[in-house]
Amino acid sequence: MSEHKLGRDVFIALAAIGWSDGHLDSDEADAIVRTAMEEGLELDELAEIDQATKQRTDLSVIDRSEMTKADRLFVYAVASWMTRLDGVVEEGEQKALDQLGDLLKIPKAPREHADAIAQEIAELPEGDRPDRYDLKTLRTTINTRLEEAHRARLAMQEASAAEGNEGAEGVDSGEKQA
Repeated sequence: MSEHKLGRDVFIALAAIGWSDGHLDSDEADAIVRTAMEEGLELDELAEIDQATKQRTDLSVIDRSEMTKADRLFVYAVASWMTRLDGVVEEGEQKALDQLGDLLKIPKAPREHADAIAQEIAELPEGDRPDRYDLKTLRTTINTRLEEAHRARLAMQEASAAEGNEGAEGVDSGEKQA
């Protein structure tokens, strides 16, 4: 699965999540800007993202039209992790996270999986602080688990189809005997 670059709007949306409790602390701002830098965004885009970390921003800026399922889950997982950075998920943060999930069209179960993956990566020995949180591992883990889930669904469909064929063959052979 190839990864394509997350755009500026994604990081501005992450800033909006950070602002959802009324303030964006420096750890959250650093995480957003660092992630955008790691994504390879242009300097002018980085400047806009940096500005969004300094001035309250709204979630409505996000455009998911160019985002894959893995991209959307990654953004949600980063936002989920960010809401837990200070150790407390406030009501406003949870509402903003729910709104982001809705905007990204992520159903409840995948949100829960993304939350769990974000927490799993945060619990690695490297820690959960922005300067140590392993965003690359988060993205790789999400991609890997999506691929595993896809393979499991295909295997279930194939098994179900095989059972359906066996049942159909039994009906055919029963009709021949009658």
